[in-house]
Amino acid sequence: MNWNRGIRQTHRWLSIAFTVAVIANIVVMGQEAPPVWVAYLALPPLLLLLLTGLYLFVLPYVAKGRRTD
Repeated sequence: MNWNRGIRQTHRWLSIAFTVAVIANIVVMGQEAPPVWVAYLALPPLLLLLLTGLYLFVLPYVAKGRRTD
């Protein structure tokens, strides 16, 4: 599998994990005494989404710089 394709696929799965974590956070925060750790549940996928998203954002600019016309 291509390296860029793997990053793209990871980014997609991380977005699903982040969405599930946010939904879980909303559901649990509706309870009377929600556990504190649930508020931090969405942060690891968010950090990884940031890193993979920045990589995917910069990728076309790096490819353009390497290309010789």
